[in-house]
Amino acid sequence: MLIEFGNEMNLELNFMAQGLAGTIAAQKIAGIVETAPSFASLLVHYDPDEISFKDLRQETTALIRSLGPSDDIMLDSRLFYLPTMYLDRWTRECVEDYCNKIKRKEPDPEFVARINGLADTNQLVRVHSGTEYWVAALGFWPGLPFMMALDPRCVITAPKYNPPRTWTPQGTVGMGGASTAIYPVATPGGYQIFARTPVPIWDTEKRFSVFHDSIVLFRAGDRVKFMPIGDEEFEFIEAKVKDGTYIYNVVEYQKFSVMDYKVWIATLDKDRRF
Repeated sequence: MLIEFGNEMNLELNFMAQGLAGTIAAQKIAGIVETAPSFASLLVHYDPDEISFKDLRQETTALIRSLGPSDDIMLDSRLFYLPTMYLDRWTRECVEDYCNKIKRKEPDPEFVARINGLADTNQLVRVHSGTEYWVAALGFWPGLPFMMALDPRCVITAPKYNPPRTWTPQGTVGMGGASTAIYPVATPGGYQIFARTPVPIWDTEKRFSVFHDSIVLFRAGDRVKFMPIGDEEFEFIEAKVKDGTYIYNVVEYQKFSVMDYKVWIATLDKDRRF
């Protein structure tokens, strides 16, 4: 069953979707297998042998009414600090390969900076890394997070490739629309790309303790802070990952208050960039 809260991609609707997902989990309604929040909707996977569509609709409708305004929503949220190399050689080589084999285009960092009115790619790095990102949903590839900037001063947008790339390096950071994503494995893709992290966000072997409960690092409602690094630190972390000694920098579950968040953004000059 798909529950839609609206037809826009914004944090308000995602807060509602995630708030309902949390309430459904807390109520432990018989027959519900799992929920999957997206930007403005919630997919509910259920067993029709245990609960009918009609009864499920009644249950979820009652829960939606019980939520009240989004200001009242409190969500469990972890914060991940992710070392990230911006304007890196791997994504630039990927774009150059695309230009040589598929279609000529302006380099992604320069393109994103230009269409967002930024001075140059250095300001792109400052703006993009200047906020925490809200994990709104997971897909299109297992473990790939779709994230939205929590600081409105850091919101930037970009169209997707047309046609898409045939490959993207693992750990690539890019964006399409107003959403930032991290590619968990090497895969085709269409986001404008301009950074790469050496830290795995997908681990089928569960070599690191953060993957104890899941092979996917992030969950909807997590936050991510990109920490700019250089070549030397990238190689150091990459070696730590390879030998299995890397330690993830994560602040475990806290309560994210939608009301407190709205109070904070009301104090900001949203037209001022970093």
